[in-house]
Amino acid sequence: MKRGILLLALGCIANAQAVEYTDVNPAASQISFTYQQLGQRVYGTFGQFEGTLTFDTQRPEAGHARLKIQLASINAGSDDANDTLQRASWFDTATYPVGVYESTSVKALGGNRFRISGHLTIKGTTQPVDVQVLLKELDGIGVFDGEFILKRGDFRIGEGEWAGNSVVSNDINIKFKMVAPQR
Repeated sequence: MKRGILLLALGCIANAQAVEYTDVNPAASQISFTYQQLGQRVYGTFGQFEGTLTFDTQRPEAGHARLKIQLASINAGSDDANDTLQRASWFDTATYPVGVYESTSVKALGGNRFRISGHLTIKGTTQPVDVQVLLKELDGIGVFDGEFILKRGDFRIGEGEWAGNSVVSNDINIKFKMVAPQR
């Protein structure tokens, strides 16, 4: 009997530590990027996106994330750059207004670190992308910080005279912070 009560108590303690996160808060979240242009580091952001998240700290392998980015919301530092990035040779936002990342698996790496594997679709091209994520838990809020390198040539971003590395680097460093309240 005492053993049963002890097991029940331990089970309750373990379950008390389980935390679920859903409903990404876009106002508190951020997607940014950096790249090299003519040898200079350039910084930019995407201002409009929505995310859905299902993540249980006790069962991270069952987690799922989906992020939809309005590509026309890009801010690359100037109106001229923003207008250029809307064109067919770059994001072609008239034809492909949204970029989508959808996870296919989550693997716990220890220390609140996770590898989220999934598919990124931009301009009608889908590529596998693995993202390293660190979960910071703060007062009932989950902050998922991550980054990965996007190879713009893999998605036909910057075609024609912009192809290659001579003006704009092929490697684009994407960083994000997704904020979700615990449920």
